[in-house]
Amino acid sequence: MSGAAMDHSHYYVPEPSRWPLVGSVGLFTLVLGIACLLNELTVVGRLATGAGLLIFAFMLFGWFGSVVAETQGKRFHGWEERSFRLGMVWFIASEVMFFAGFFWAFFNGALGVNPSVSQWPPAGIEPLHTWSLPFINTLILLSSGATLTWAHHGVSKGHQRQSVLGLAVTVALGILFLSLQMVEYGEATFKFTEGVYPSVFYMATGFHGFHVLVGVCFLIVCTLRAGQGHFTPGQHVGFEAAAWYWHFVDVVWLFLFVWVYWWGNS
Repeated sequence: MSGAAMDHSHYYVPEPSRWPLVGSVGLFTLVLGIACLLNELTVVGRLATGAGLLIFAFMLFGWFGSVVAETQGKRFHGWEERSFRLGMVWFIASEVMFFAGFFWAFFNGALGVNPSVSQWPPAGIEPLHTWSLPFINTLILLSSGATLTWAHHGVSKGHQRQSVLGLAVTVALGILFLSLQMVEYGEATFKFTEGVYPSVFYMATGFHGFHVLVGVCFLIVCTLRAGQGHFTPGQHVGFEAAAWYWHFVDVVWLFLFVWVYWWGNS
């Protein structure tokens, strides 16, 4: 290729990375393990699920580290930042469609579209109490959105201590949410394989919990970076991407609470 064709001075080209391949292997192993567990292959399922989680965690740690190293000391052009933001917007849009499938599965049973479902919740299913742990978790996630917005304000104004504190509190609230959701699953009287309601419930809320876990990982990285002064009022695209993702998780939970826990239970 000619020298002009290889000129990268006007756009950002990241270095080749192995992390997408590592992440794909981790996700494949994780899904394989879950599939084995659902088919009562307990030993193989547990081993594969554990290995998948470890590989995926290793990928996250390595990929985040590579991205942080790439961005240090580099001033992005305005159009480059816009491309990063647009990429995050499209990613969140794909996640919206992902959860839309779960909501459709829920309404397919709840609204009587599925002729095999005569009532909702189906007979023999005792749903979780709306105004107990689900409501508490709703308050926790809404509070985490407020603390994250406060942290974002601190970054925008150059107040490092405020941004670090706001992020740390948000991470703590996210971990508390996940802990209470595990308690909630322990109190549930129905299992995943006991019909359409348990399947839709655990898939929708479980995948949301996974997204909360990923968001907590994002925010932990942002907290560490904010403590080292990586974010400035003029450049904090990484923080904004994590914040958008977390607010998306908040909104999805509101829909889950209103339709699945509240309306669906009544």
